[in-house]
Amino acid sequence: MKNSVTMTRKTFWGGVAVLSGLALAGPAIAEEAAAASSVADNLIQLAYSVDTFYFLMSGALVMWMAAGFAMLEAGLVRGKNTVEILTKNVALYAIACLMYLIVGYNIMYGDAVNSFIPGLSFFLGPDNGVDEVLKSGGETYYSNMSDFFFQVVFVATAMSIVSGAVAERMKLWTFLAFAVVMTGFIYPVSGYWKWGGGFLDALGFLDFAGSGLVHLCGASAALAGVLVLGARKGKYSGGKINAIPGCNLPLATLGTFILWLGWFGFNGGSELKISNIVEANAVSMVFVNTNTAAAGGLVAALLLSRLWFGKADLTMALNGALAGLVAITAEPLTPTPGIATMVGVIGGLLVVPAIIFIDKAKVDDPVGAISVHGVVGTWGLIAVAFTNPDGSLIKQLIGIGTIFGWTFGTSLVVWLVLKAVMGVRVSEEEEMEGVDIAECGLDAYPEFTRD
Repeated sequence: MKNSVTMTRKTFWGGVAVLSGLALAGPAIAEEAAAASSVADNLIQLAYSVDTFYFLMSGALVMWMAAGFAMLEAGLVRGKNTVEILTKNVALYAIACLMYLIVGYNIMYGDAVNSFIPGLSFFLGPDNGVDEVLKSGGETYYSNMSDFFFQVVFVATAMSIVSGAVAERMKLWTFLAFAVVMTGFIYPVSGYWKWGGGFLDALGFLDFAGSGLVHLCGASAALAGVLVLGARKGKYSGGKINAIPGCNLPLATLGTFILWLGWFGFNGGSELKISNIVEANAVSMVFVNTNTAAAGGLVAALLLSRLWFGKADLTMALNGALAGLVAITAEPLTPTPGIATMVGVIGGLLVVPAIIFIDKAKVDDPVGAISVHGVVGTWGLIAVAFTNPDGSLIKQLIGIGTIFGWTFGTSLVVWLVLKAVMGVRVSEEEEMEGVDIAECGLDAYPEFTRD
C-alpha cells in the first residue's frame, strides 16, 4: 500500500512537472512556429520579387527588339522611304501598347465564353495582393502587371513583321488603322487559343515562345497585305525580277544584332521563372540554344548563298540568323545545344530558297519577312514534334493551319475593307518621289537625296 501511495505521488508530481514544462515551453514553440512561418513568407516574397524582376527585364529586352526591327527595315528600304518606315515602327509600338491595354490582353487572358470564343472586357484589373501571394504558397510567382508588360511587347513584335513586308508603297494611315485591329483583336484571339488556355492548348499544340503565335501570325497578316497591295513599281517588269537594294546595310546589320540580343528576353523570359535551381538551369539552356540556333542559321545561309550565287550575300546571312532565331523559338528548352544548332541550320537553309521562290511568285516583300517569319516559323513548329518528347506532328500541323487560317483570313478581310474605305497604296507619283515626302514631309538623308 505504501509503495502504491508513493508511486501515485510520484506520478502526480511528475505530471505536474510535465504540464509545467509544457506551459513554459508553449510560448517558445509558438515563437519558433511563427518564426518559421515568417521565414517561409519572406522566401515566397523574395522569389516573387526575383521572378517579377526577371519578367520585367525580359520584357525590356523584347521591347528593344522594336529598335532592331526599325533599324533592319530602315536599312533594307531605299533612302527615300526611310522616315516613313521609322514612323511606322514607333507608331505601331505605341498602338500595340494602347490596344492591348484597352482590350487585347483581356481577350487573350480574360474570362472566356468557351475554348474557341474568348471573352470581351476592357482594361487591366488590380495586381496581386500580399496576402494572395502568401496564401498561394509560391504558386503566384510574378506580378500581373509584369505579365502584361511582357505580353504587350510580343504583340508589337508580331505587328513589326507586317511593317517590313508592305514597305515603300503603303499609305501610312492605312497601315496604322490595320495595326489597331491586328494588335487589339486578331493577334489576341489566336493567342487565347494556346497561351490563354483555349482549344489549341487543350489539344496539346506546343509553341514555347511564339514561332507560330507571334512570327507565323505576323507573316500571315503580312502576306494578306502584300497580296492586296501589289508589288513596288519596277520590281517586276520586262519579264524579269529587278533587284531593289536597300540604302544602308550597316544599319540593317545593327538591327539584326539588336534583334539577336532581344531574343534572349523573348525566349528566356518565356520560361517565366528563374528563382530556383531547376528554373535557372532551364533559362540558361534556353539562352544557349537560342544563341546557337541563330549562329547555325547564319552560317548555313551564308554558305548556301555562296554556293548558289557565287558570293557571300550579307542580306541572306542576316536573314539566316533571324531564321535560326525564329525556328528555335517554338521549343528552345528541350533540345541539346547540338540539336538546337541543327534546327537553326535547317532554318537558314530554308530561308534562302523561300525568299527566292516568293520573289519569283511576284510577291514583293522588301525585307524577306514572310520567308523568315512565316516559312521558317512553320518549320520551327514542325521541329517541336522531333525535339520535344511531348510533341505531336499532327497536333503541330493543326496549330499551324489554325494560326495561318485565322490570321490570313481575318487580315485579308480587314485589308480589303481598308482598301475600299481609305485606299491602301500611295499614288505612282508619290511612290516614285518616295513616301517620306508624300507621307511624312521629311527626308532621312537630305544631304544625299536632295539638291
